[in-house]
Amino acid sequence: MKVIIIGASSGIGRELAKQYIALGHTVAVTGRRQELLLELKRQHPAIHTACFDVQGAEAIGQLEALIARMGGLDLLIYSAGYGEPSEDLVAAIEIDSTATNVMGFVKIAAFTFNYYLKQGGHGQLAVISSVAAVRGNSFTPAYSAGKAYISNYAEGLNIKARKLNTSIFITDIRPGFVNTKMAKGQGQFWAAPVEKAARQIRTAIAARKRVAYVTKRWRLIASIMKLLPFWIYRKIG
Repeated sequence: MKVIIIGASSGIGRELAKQYIALGHTVAVTGRRQELLLELKRQHPAIHTACFDVQGAEAIGQLEALIARMGGLDLLIYSAGYGEPSEDLVAAIEIDSTATNVMGFVKIAAFTFNYYLKQGGHGQLAVISSVAAVRGNSFTPAYSAGKAYISNYAEGLNIKARKLNTSIFITDIRPGFVNTKMAKGQGQFWAAPVEKAARQIRTAIAARKRVAYVTKRWRLIASIMKLLPFWIYRKIG
């Protein structure tokens, strides 16, 4: 299987790359930090790399070149993401988070879906969203809104794939807390080791799940969050 992971210089994306390589798949990774990509390349010489920002004008050209080098694409995992606490609503944080989690994402997702259509209507797109997509959050308003966009867009693509009678599968991965540098703030609980989270993500992708919570117990939290009336949720959100 030919796999591209967008946003694999660290965290979940990097661990997924290692696990897919260990399983013998052809893997390519992208990220903004060249030194981290080169470090991964030194550890796994067979891996393909491309350094670019999903917000950049060159992103799609770089992705096309990467697919050409690999000789095709079966699975693209969008793991790029940015989120910083913004209790004081810092405009720069909100804008940068939205640009990456919304504009950068939709650029890659739309290209990938259309690529699969052109190659005969088959392939899989897995997107790393978040449990934070379920409700708004006063501490990271742009981040939770951006992740909600990703989840809703993934659902829309799923519907489109079925209407077009294709074999294109879209998997929306919604992690809770995972022990990576992206996990910021106090009061984290049920924080999963990144290796465990990546294994569950691979399992969900292999099963072609439409939506998967990682770890699985976060489905319970998401269900509770959805049911809470606003007058209660506003005290904790």
